[in-house]
Amino acid sequence: MADSRLGLYLIAYDIADPRRLSKVHRILKKEGLPVQYSVFTVVMKRPRMLRLLERIDAQILQLEDDVRCYRLPENSEANTLGRQYFPDDVMLFTGGVNRLLSG
Repeated sequence: MADSRLGLYLIAYDIADPRRLSKVHRILKKEGLPVQYSVFTVVMKRPRMLRLLERIDAQILQLEDDVRCYRLPENSEANTLGRQYFPDDVMLFTGGVNRLLSG
């Protein structure tokens, strides 16, 4: 049931090697929206997310790197401080509709 619904995920990573870091960054840039350099939001169904995590796992070293993926609740509240990274025409929706919209 939950596998068929789109989910909003937050993926953060700390990769020790610059070459592996670049590979993981490129993979995520194709699939999601960067919030900060090592933090992405991704909207997709759970099976696809698991495949994405497998692709990332193939690029990292378990003993040196750290990748974390959190599914965000549909009705979560987020507070931001400082300059927003998203351009003015990009908004992030989570309340009942998990998608990224571009104006």
